[in-house]
Amino acid sequence: MTVSDISYGQLAAGYILLLFPLTIFLWYGVALISDTIISMFRMTVQLLFVGFYLHVVFQWNNPWINFLWIAVMVIVADASIIRSCGLRLRRFALPLAAALFLGVLIPLLLFLLVIIRPDPVLDARYIIPIAGMILGNCLRADIVGIRGFYDSLRKQEKIYLRSLASGASLHEALLPFIREALEGALRPTIATMGAMGIVSLPGMMTGVILGGANPMTAIKYQIAIMLAIFSGTAITVVAAIFLTLQKSFTSYGILDKKIFTK
Repeated sequence: MTVSDISYGQLAAGYILLLFPLTIFLWYGVALISDTIISMFRMTVQLLFVGFYLHVVFQWNNPWINFLWIAVMVIVADASIIRSCGLRLRRFALPLAAALFLGVLIPLLLFLLVIIRPDPVLDARYIIPIAGMILGNCLRADIVGIRGFYDSLRKQEKIYLRSLASGASLHEALLPFIREALEGALRPTIATMGAMGIVSLPGMMTGVILGGANPMTAIKYQIAIMLAIFSGTAITVVAAIFLTLQKSFTSYGILDKKIFTK
């Protein structure tokens, strides 16, 4: 069995579906029309570019080029997270990039070396899509977790300072904020896992089935990738918070307001 191809004409016809959300936005006066059109245009251009690029990368199948592409994805995700959280790029770029690399490479290598063990191990057809799935989920969780952590800390700074004044260490004073940020970042993934298979058929499982594989094989792949995604997300969020702390506080343990763009 082979996957049915979609011609560019058929793909263009698919944009008719946009009439439904755009009509809803227009009818109710929701100010998302221009943002939707711009995002759809960017998505189309970016994905077509990636499609042509990956076609070449898959032919080369060079581990160094594969990891270079992962580095590019991490850099783009890094800038996107910092911008979405309203933080200073110069202060957070390096520590957050380090957290993303940890959260992606640890579960990725375990997934490849222990679970599926392709031949070759660093095959581009495995390493790049799987890294992309892990990183995409890390990006969403990091935005929720990091923004929640620093926004909560800024709004409840008196509680944090009171803990410090009572003799708490920096980690003890920050613990409630870290706990809240982790819960907010990881709860959506936990809810998704809990409803998977009954409420939704996830993307990787559907893709493997469309590729002609046995449904049980697809299910095993989906379970494995969800384990990698969840562990990578947890690693990235907690690493991002701890690695950015040094850039966020003065020598007296006070939150430096200059880390925020607004």
